Amino acid sequence: MERLRQAKRPVTALAGPYSHPFHPILVTVPIGAWVASLVFDVGTRVAVDDAGALALGSRWLIAIGVLGGIVAALFGFLDLFAIPIGTRAFRAGLAHMGLNLTVILAYLVNFLLRRDGHGPTPAALIVLSVVSLAVLAVSGYLGGHLAYRYGVRVADEQIQAAGYLTSDKD
Repeated sequence: MERLRQAKRPVTALAGPYSHPFHPILVTVPIGAWVASLVFDVGTRVAVDDAGALALGSRWLIAIGVLGGIVAALFGFLDLFAIPIGTRAFRAGLAHMGLNLTVILAYLVNFLLRRDGHGPTPAALIVLSVVSLAVLAVSGYLGGHLAYRYGVRVADEQIQAAGYLTSDKD
């Protein structure tokens, strides 16, 4: 039971206060940027007149996603350090981290391959984005598993119970 309590507490205040970790909110930046970049990429294939602007926008979104992903990963490391080594939760955390770092690297490569792109995005880069987002979805599933199955950085049940009271007198 002590291992479970350890995984719920931040290792440092930088990770966010108890029951309010920063990592989950930070991951919305790269996820949103990368999904939007895929939409822009598809737009370059449909709206040929504006393909250059959409391609440039997609490249910027990928860059924002990579930078946001690095920041989210730093805070994710802090949450990983709260999980006791050798546990199922720790192994799931390592898999989650490994997949996310792979996605960041894939998007960095995707960004670098777009240096000269002013027209429609090449199909290969769109496929790379789709595959990267699929890997990100698997990683997100593992992140949800860490929070909802193993309770990593989630408040203790006694504290959660306060949300189910009907009044302050219960």
